[in-house]
Amino acid sequence: MSPEQERDYYDVLGVARDAAVDEIKKAYRALAVKYHPDRNPGDVEAEEMFKEAAQAYAVLSDSEKRARYDRFGHQGADGQGFSGFDPNAFGDFADILGDLFGFGDIFGRRSGRGRGGRQRGHDLQYTLRITLEEAAEGIEKSIRVPRLEGCGSCDGSGSKPGTTPEPCGTCGGNGQVMFQRGFLSVAQTCPTCAGAGRVNRYPCEPCNGRGRVERETTLQVSVPAGVDNGMRLRLTGEGESGTLGGPPGDLFVVIGVSQHDIFERDGDHLHMELPISVYQAMLGAEIEVTTIQNEEAAVNIEPGTQPGDILRVQGAGMPNVNGRRRGDLHIHSKIVVPQKLSSEQRQLVEEVARIGGGVEPEDQRSLFERLKRAFAGD
Repeated sequence: MSPEQERDYYDVLGVARDAAVDEIKKAYRALAVKYHPDRNPGDVEAEEMFKEAAQAYAVLSDSEKRARYDRFGHQGADGQGFSGFDPNAFGDFADILGDLFGFGDIFGRRSGRGRGGRQRGHDLQYTLRITLEEAAEGIEKSIRVPRLEGCGSCDGSGSKPGTTPEPCGTCGGNGQVMFQRGFLSVAQTCPTCAGAGRVNRYPCEPCNGRGRVERETTLQVSVPAGVDNGMRLRLTGEGESGTLGGPPGDLFVVIGVSQHDIFERDGDHLHMELPISVYQAMLGAEIEVTTIQNEEAAVNIEPGTQPGDILRVQGAGMPNVNGRRRGDLHIHSKIVVPQKLSSEQRQLVEEVARIGGGVEPEDQRSLFERLKRAFAGD
């Protein structure tokens, strides 16, 4: 098709001339799905529409080519060496089409696997449970992690010692095989070598030719003071070994802080209930409490303390994991009423009640007046 016959690329994709790249990509994706040869077998017109959309996208998705096209039209794009389906020019077509039609990568590009099968090892995750006291102080923990490690017998090659892997005869060592799908050259992972690009004629016995063996290894984990439930610690390079010399993955240690019988955590602050007798609440008292740091702190109970009153001990909470000031301990008073009284205690309490202990008389009168008005309908 000559430049005079070619349609405007913006019209081909159905976008405005000031359309953003994301909008252009979305429009091309829709057309690719609609006109792809796999969905229109034998339809020459659909194949031409697909090629036309691909050509328009190749130009408009590239800022430099788009600028030349906007200024000079089709001759501006063609004059810069654009011709058909150059894999480099269509580098991101695989990202758009690969997941749509199930053939992975296209135009000979690799996806996720390095040349010759060299691949990074998988990341691992380990849940480490600790107590609130350990979280408050920080601790060193030993953990045992099962993982795939490089085989010591074959140094990770997968071949029997004294032998070497041979290039795969199916893919010629590329790890991928090419075939035609419509007018496209499509690359798929080689079924013979599974993308490694080479095969082991004499596989290593300890690892069965995999190049890796499963082992359980012991690692030391340094848990910082103030760590909270759900936080992750990253141990770089302590995940699974890579394949054929690929770098290892990482190990992520997820912290699980167990619930405490006394303290409840709220960020860097701690909360606790302090049972006090009704007499201590009325008369006041000084009570010793043990903090999360296993230190004694004196708590002053003021006379007339009510249930739920909160006392605060500054700096007796959790340390901040980033090194800032320590949180506070909030003590919630819980008034405990005795269930049994001796005869002498009962007499004393009755005497207190007789002379006006508890609710003040004026408060009682105020309550009685409100009840009287309520029943009278006022």
